[in-house]
Amino acid sequence: MSSGLYTQFLDVACGAFLLAAVVVLWRREIAAIVRVFALQGVALAAVAVLLGAHEQRWDLVGVGIGIGLLRAGVLPYLMRRALAALTADRQRYGTDGAETRETQPLVNVAASLLTASLLTLLAYVVSRPLTELDPTPATRALPVGLAVVLIGFFVLVTRRRALAQVVGFLLLDNGITATAFLAASGVPLIVELGVSFDVLLAVLVLQILTTRMREAFGTTDIDDLRELHD
Repeated sequence: MSSGLYTQFLDVACGAFLLAAVVVLWRREIAAIVRVFALQGVALAAVAVLLGAHEQRWDLVGVGIGIGLLRAGVLPYLMRRALAALTADRQRYGTDGAETRETQPLVNVAASLLTASLLTLLAYVVSRPLTELDPTPATRALPVGLAVVLIGFFVLVTRRRALAQVVGFLLLDNGITATAFLAASGVPLIVELGVSFDVLLAVLVLQILTTRMREAFGTTDIDDLRELHD
């Protein structure tokens, strides 16, 4: 692969990776958010595979394929299962579809998109000294990973549905992973496997907790659960 073609493909993959995080802020339906997260997993896997192919590091290509299977396949499947359980409960008890939509986030869509643009700008400003040290195509894309970290944290603290907050946590993890790939040309396979299994375990636990919350309290709205506590 030529250097110019590699740079173009890497820019497209990083652009899709960042765009997916922004679309998560735009969409309200949790099913659509899960699909967008799966597409982001594909983009993240493409970044790793491109870096590995360019540097002829086949272990990094293998890590990229594993990331694609986990973050574009297994994790979205687990979240879809949790969402299907919520939908089944809604149909069983004849309730509305609020549990499958982020109806009232703490920050509305327009303000969320504006905040995402500001966070992206902040990521570019903060990472500029790092990119100037070694201005390769990978390091020039480093602000994308930092921007997704910030956007993921923003999703985590502004969404009220438990599943939407799980997506925010996973966006945060995807951003950290992308930053590691772009800044250091990947991480050792054993480290990535350990992190991936930790993330998988966390999602399994969160899925169980979400199901139990719905069964016990009839909602996964964090504000409603806080009122029950009060």
